[in-house]
Amino acid sequence: MPRWKLTIEYDGSGFCGWQRQTNAGSVQQTLEEAIAKFSGEIVTLHVAGRTDAGVHARAQVAHFDLNKETSGDIIRDALNFYLRPNKIAILNAAPVDENFHARFDALKRSYRYRIINRRAPLALHYQYAWHVAHELDIGAMQQAADVLIGHHDFSTFRARNCQANSPVKTLDRCDLTRDGEEIIVTVEARSFLYHQVRNMAGTLCLVGTGRLTLDDFKTAFAACDRAKGGPTAPAQGLCLWSVSYPHANDSAGS
Repeated sequence: MPRWKLTIEYDGSGFCGWQRQTNAGSVQQTLEEAIAKFSGEIVTLHVAGRTDAGVHARAQVAHFDLNKETSGDIIRDALNFYLRPNKIAILNAAPVDENFHARFDALKRSYRYRIINRRAPLALHYQYAWHVAHELDIGAMQQAADVLIGHHDFSTFRARNCQANSPVKTLDRCDLTRDGEEIIVTVEARSFLYHQVRNMAGTLCLVGTGRLTLDDFKTAFAACDRAKGGPTAPAQGLCLWSVSYPHANDSAGS
């Protein structure tokens, strides 16, 4: 049976997250229903990374199997038609090997967390950024972020209901950039713990406001205790930015 890879952009504001739920609308359910309307087939989408309620995606990747003879362009255009008016867009649909798996074949996932650092509240970007009114020291935040790079136990940034087998992960990148009032935290790793990125962002902001020193941050990280970490940053600031696969032309969002 032919297998198809989708590259998907979505605004997570109106969804309960990626994963299908019994009592709320999800991105997965909305997409699977669009595929059924187009093809007449019931499919299951397998995704590179499940996103929480309110989290966005610039280049999510999912795959599914379809009996219907068709082309990538037809799948893209048909799904975009049936997805309206939902804020989900299929950027690309491409045939892949029958052994391809969107989740297990992914080599790296990149997320960006957006902070608007100003006194005035957000009127335009409140669904796409975290508003932090207190001035942030991005230099201090980057020093703390550098501590996170490498192979570590990330229990301090792990949600209590995380189902991962181990809290040990390898963080390849954690960079902060500032452009005026906007701060972007960019992180990359093969995989992340549940709420890891949002918990890191929340704790880095405590460093940025001076509530935690660099030594305090190091101590909290070394404690491997979620209670020692900072708050969970709001979902709306987070966006799945790109997913990389073994072959360069299989990367999405890069």
